[in-house]
Amino acid sequence: MSRHAIVVGGTGQIGRAAVESLLADGWTVTSVHRGSTAHPAGWAERGVRERRSDRTGLAEVVAESGGADVLVDTVAYDDGDARQLLGLAADLGSLVVVSSASVYADDDGRTLDEATGPDDFPRFAGPVPETQATVAPGPAGYSTRKMLLETALLDDGRLPVTVLRPCAVHGPGSSSPRELWPLLRALAGRPRVPLAHRGESRFHTTSAPNLAELIRLAAADPGSRVLNAGDPEPPSVAEIVRAVCAAVGHHPELVLLDGAPESRVGRTPWSVPRPFLVDMTAAAAELGYAPVASYADAVAATSAWLREQLADRPWREAFPLLAQYYGDTMDDFTAEDDLLATPGI
Repeated sequence: MSRHAIVVGGTGQIGRAAVESLLADGWTVTSVHRGSTAHPAGWAERGVRERRSDRTGLAEVVAESGGADVLVDTVAYDDGDARQLLGLAADLGSLVVVSSASVYADDDGRTLDEATGPDDFPRFAGPVPETQATVAPGPAGYSTRKMLLETALLDDGRLPVTVLRPCAVHGPGSSSPRELWPLLRALAGRPRVPLAHRGESRFHTTSAPNLAELIRLAAADPGSRVLNAGDPEPPSVAEIVRAVCAAVGHHPELVLLDGAPESRVGRTPWSVPRPFLVDMTAAAAELGYAPVASYADAVAATSAWLREQLADRPWREAFPLLAQYYGDTMDDFTAEDDLLATPGI
């Protein structure tokens, strides 16, 4: 019997991987997206139905599709989005909704959103389980609004809802790909790459294929639950930089700096003063989840896609959100050269 899935945000980094995973498992898929990114080649021939719409047209898409066994929402943000999804409950079998691991707070209430430096960066005893405290739901910021989303969905009870909490997601289709930081250095042939915190920072990565595998399993086994989503053996910053550079055949010397320079040289998108890792025990116990890719394996596809995006335009034009978030720290090679010229470095 055919199972039908609707994937909202179907052309983004999470949506693309989710569509592929569901197709491989025998689902029929409707991909909903706004049209800013084209459908991957070959999807139409494989039966993927394309619906160009923003969230305001989601009810119409569901109705035209005759409902769905599962709706996967990769871009839901707050309680308004939750209420919209719950309003479709009569036509859906279950929901799988992507939240964020940034909702966690340490035992002293420190959070990622509020951290300004080493003193107030969260301190966890080890990989964070789903039972760890979270920020309070509210409209103040990204993580508090994600908790509004989670709370509204899980408290309702009208249909099974799986909430997934990924970390630093990467994959083809990203609008703000962190992997661009090492890739720009590799493409420029930079012989030495400075890394803050001696390149030892570990901010858990989430490869899109692994997140898609969790989505597939949750879709096939509906239930109300919250699950972390992170890669196996999460890499250090040094390992990330080596993997991305190696994908284009570049092998720079990594210059390991103590702490974080005031100039921000060497601070990558994953550079944190203490580890931020999530515990994946619950996903394995609840759904029998096992990762389908290591970070190093999955990042090859990310790097290839990034090179395609940069083939005919500068990175700031290709990824304006990334330019907004990170600015010149993405490619301030002059500042790097100044630091690297310092005696003893």
